[in-house]
Amino acid sequence: MAPGLVNTSQPDSAPVSAQKELVGPKEAFIGGPQAYSKTGEEQGTKTQPAAKHPNYLPTWDPETKYSPLEPFTHYEHGKDADPSFKDLLRDASSVTEITPTTGTEVRGVQLSSLTNEGKDQLALLVAQRKVVVFQDQDFADLPIKDAVKFGEYFGRLHIHPTSGAPAGHPEIHLVHRGADDTAAAEILKTRTNSITWHSDVTYEAQPPGTTFLYVLDGPKAGGDTLFANQAVAYNRLSPEFRKRLHGLTALHSGQYIPCNA
Repeated sequence: MAPGLVNTSQPDSAPVSAQKELVGPKEAFIGGPQAYSKTGEEQGTKTQPAAKHPNYLPTWDPETKYSPLEPFTHYEHGKDADPSFKDLLRDASSVTEITPTTGTEVRGVQLSSLTNEGKDQLALLVAQRKVVVFQDQDFADLPIKDAVKFGEYFGRLHIHPTSGAPAGHPEIHLVHRGADDTAAAEILKTRTNSITWHSDVTYEAQPPGTTFLYVLDGPKAGGDTLFANQAVAYNRLSPEFRKRLHGLTALHSGQYIPCNA
């Protein structure tokens, strides 16, 4: 998790009428605990199979409270990395750049088996390529504590205060849709598609710097995620257009999150 250059001053609360019009990313349209059925998840329903990894099923504890976040100093392990990636890519069977500037697909490397040197090189590669896809990983089949320990090497882990998490592991943020949950259909009532560009947790003073995603259960089709490189987008602007952006500020809000808790 890397520090962000943000202004943490809080604006006055928006009027109730305006709050109702706020729209978050697609995750805001997932039914959450209101649409969750433990029995349906563990045993399956008429239309959905049982969860493949029941140890990852979300739990919500309204009694759990978290202290306000304290500022911290992030250490960037990518600075220690050998730029030849000899420890990270030693066993790679293929390394393919998905686009010239963003995205790389790697096969033949098991991340959970990396040495610290390999992890440092992973941090550097992700910083350079922004999105790196490693095929055939075993994180979903390992004890959750091992996945958490792997992530802790790269920095303090973020805890999402309202989303469901596996019991005892609040650092795991689940993008979870309950069996037979149709709440996501609401997004198409006012849109022609389900694309909602966003950058995660930007409303915090020190937003997450790196995210590890791995699939537990996924649809046979659909569910694609698109990634945009904002640094490249900015660099492609004309010098005069860039000047128009300098000094502008934006309000980053997570107000929709407690409404869906």
